[in-house]
Amino acid sequence: MSIENLKTYDPFADAEADVDAVQLGGKKEDYVHIRIQREQPASPFTTSTRPSPKFDRKKILSVIRKKFACNGTVVADENMGEVIQLQGDQRKSMQEFLVGKQGLELDPKIIKIHGF
Repeated sequence: MSIENLKTYDPFADAEADVDAVQLGGKKEDYVHIRIQREQPASPFTTSTRPSPKFDRKKILSVIRKKFACNGTVVADENMGEVIQLQGDQRKSMQEFLVGKQGLELDPKIIKIHGF
């Protein structure tokens, strides 16, 4: 039996590296990060961030909550700004919403999906 599954994994580690690169003067692409994180074994939630204030997250959240039939909230983060948190594993649904004609019609190249 291996203890590999007992190691912790930080899904935000690569985002912190992006923030550090910007602070050091590097150019950062304007990516949308979609992550899944588990607080308890039975309650995963999905987070989505976009660094630019181009879209109103509260309006996006109200549409997403109705479309995906889940609960969600907008949380302020020190490094990433406002973050949309959704109940459940909504990574694929969120990606389809951001790219699709009924959603925000973003370029699929700027979306990064993280998680286990």
